[in-house]
Amino acid sequence: MTGPTRAGDTARNAWMVVATREIVVRALNKGFVIGLLVTIALIGGLIGFTSYMESRTESFDVAVVAGDESAATALDSLADGRGAASSDDSVEVTVVRVDDAAAAEAALADETADAWLSSAAGGDGEWTLSGWREPDGTLARLVGTTVRGQVLADRAAGVGTSMDDLTAGSEVVTERLDGNPVDPQVVFVAGFVLAFLFFMGAVGSGSMIAGSVIEEKQSRLVEIIATAVPLRQLLAGKIVGSSVIALGQNLVLAGVGLVGASFTDLSSILPSMTASMLWFVVFFTVGFVAVAALYAVAGSLASRTEDLQYTTSPLMMLLMAVYIVTFSADGVLERVLSYIPPASIVSMPVRVLAGDTLWWEPLLSLAILVATTVGAVLLSERAYRGALMQTGGRVSWRSAMAAERGTTLGA
Repeated sequence: MTGPTRAGDTARNAWMVVATREIVVRALNKGFVIGLLVTIALIGGLIGFTSYMESRTESFDVAVVAGDESAATALDSLADGRGAASSDDSVEVTVVRVDDAAAAEAALADETADAWLSSAAGGDGEWTLSGWREPDGTLARLVGTTVRGQVLADRAAGVGTSMDDLTAGSEVVTERLDGNPVDPQVVFVAGFVLAFLFFMGAVGSGSMIAGSVIEEKQSRLVEIIATAVPLRQLLAGKIVGSSVIALGQNLVLAGVGLVGASFTDLSSILPSMTASMLWFVVFFTVGFVAVAALYAVAGSLASRTEDLQYTTSPLMMLLMAVYIVTFSADGVLERVLSYIPPASIVSMPVRVLAGDTLWWEPLLSLAILVATTVGAVLLSERAYRGALMQTGGRVSWRSAMAAERGTTLGA
């Protein structure tokens, strides 16, 4: 009894052998490894560039003519951080003192000064910020704000009052009633990133499943495998193995992204981003099982490698639509998509990040996704078993389902 019992156990656990083989083959695939490393490098480079741009300080040298006390006072306040620059740490102003207007023009021409500020004659008229070319917009904004404040302060002093008295009660504070600290632009970028991770993971790993299936079918190797391994076990192994690889890939990329975000201004909302990413991992883990099953069927419907572009194109179009629609969706559309698989894989985690969900909404959406995945796997299993042994041309879903009903192979 020992021999038959061991054979039965081996058949029942065959999916584990298949899954292990899929994981090892994929993990040792040079193309996969190189692609993953390149993606990690791109994410790291993008985060590094963003961090550099956020911390970068713009420096401006601004000329002022001797005797132009009003302009000198305005520039000194900017240089000392008492003017508009006090609210903008990324800008640094240095005052360049010159003897006359000719010297100021010469400084602009030889680029020892970026701009030249001259005050209004006699206290009336316009101040002038000159440049050899068009003055920098950021510098013009800061100088304009500083000059405006200085002129108002001088005129307030002239009538026996102060700027504090004139501006008392004029402060405006902002308040966000939903209590979520995440900026809408951050939510949009996060939606794009999650949609990208979903699309790359689903298409990349799904295509590998379809390629593996057609490779075994075209070489007739599957006919040998089928004598020892039930086809449903073969399918289960391919789904599990590919799901592990896809999930591992997204965990690595998500981890790199979260660690990188901790070095940027996004570090303050990292807890919210982490919660959203965890929901994405859970949704992706469940949803990819259905995607993997459908890609396996797409591979079984083909008889040659060249047929894959036809059998996988409906799936590719669906995944592309999810990628495009989910990261750009907003309002009612986003709420609806967060309950419709597979769009919910991206839309619901994005809504969690935006603080737009009640506690039960992700759970309900996940339950719908689980039910959809179970249905997709059961349907795919029937089509897979019916189509895998058919050769001679592309197999339709109808033919695959009919063949499965008429045979007990792999049952």
